[in-house]
Amino acid sequence: MFKKNKCKFRPFFLILFFAFLCGSLFGLIWIYQSVTSEIVSKYGEPSPDLNQINQLKYSYDLYRNGNDLLKGSFISEEGYVFEILQGESIGQIAFRLMDDRIIENAEIFRVYLIYRGYDRFVQAGVFQINSGMNAIEIAEKIINPTPELVPFTVLPGWRAEEIAASLPRSGLNIDPKAFLDLVKNPGAEWFLRDFVNSETLEGYLAPGEYVIHREIELSDFVRLLTNRFEENISQEILDRISENGMSLNEVVILASIIERESIISSEMPLIASVYLNRYSIGMKLDSDPTVQYALGFNQKQSTWWTNPLSLVDLQIDSPYNTYFYAGLPPGPISNPSLSAINAVVNPEQSSYYYFRAKCDGSGLHEFAESFEEHLQNGCQ
Repeated sequence: MFKKNKCKFRPFFLILFFAFLCGSLFGLIWIYQSVTSEIVSKYGEPSPDLNQINQLKYSYDLYRNGNDLLKGSFISEEGYVFEILQGESIGQIAFRLMDDRIIENAEIFRVYLIYRGYDRFVQAGVFQINSGMNAIEIAEKIINPTPELVPFTVLPGWRAEEIAASLPRSGLNIDPKAFLDLVKNPGAEWFLRDFVNSETLEGYLAPGEYVIHREIELSDFVRLLTNRFEENISQEILDRISENGMSLNEVVILASIIERESIISSEMPLIASVYLNRYSIGMKLDSDPTVQYALGFNQKQSTWWTNPLSLVDLQIDSPYNTYFYAGLPPGPISNPSLSAINAVVNPEQSSYYYFRAKCDGSGLHEFAESFEEHLQNGCQ
């Protein structure tokens, strides 16, 4: 009798079990859809390239820790610059962002990039991160194929035309001709500090690396370069210039020549001593770079610095030709580094009046006190 009753209840329990199973399944589906809907509303649609398992995994991670993405950065300064290097993984980028206190959680930032499919579109470049930006805003910024900041380099010894030539390929929206017009005719009130007295900005466009907003105005761009020059000129340098009895413009002119004459920067103070020795006795400077500057662009060589110079080249009648005219040329012939300026301000003490390149290809020079010794230093 007992066994018969047990058989009677078995279908009931099976129905109850399946009802529970179906209810649980529908409940899980409802929870999954609710969570998914919440994740999508907060963090956007998942990448269509994710399979269901990975989509579920990353959605769960975002559900648990995604609020960290919504927290503002800890940086206090406006315009913080963050550089992403070519070949960096998103994990490396995320942990560097966290180390710099730009984001709260590196792992969830990495998860978010993969969830959205952004991991394949992160750009190498320089990015401006503003105070209060959250991780989602930062993610949108670093996948922009045209970042708002671009790196720009002015090499030591470049003349203004070489800077202008680099503008079209830099990403900056600056017209090279307008740049040169401003450099050649800056106006009397251009410089912020009164120790600069020059009719041109040639020589005062500080070499170095810059990070610049791609939509920068021409005047603001040039101001960046001249401001750095002014910042480089310390009171100590000004005091030394005064002690030497020179003007800053004279120092910059001579430094621009030394920049072009030198390959090894450690030789700059000794080369400076040669030119200062010549200058002090009224001897012509006889500098090749001043002739190169006077000649201008060489179409055949595709350069502003003709090399080698011919005897005909040395005969060009220009105030910049220091083989023809004694003293300094009218203005700088290039934009010198701070090292070249320091070399003029703090030259080595020597009795040399001549120098020429060594014959070993080292980039170093042989120095001589007399012209006869100078001739003996020639390559055999």
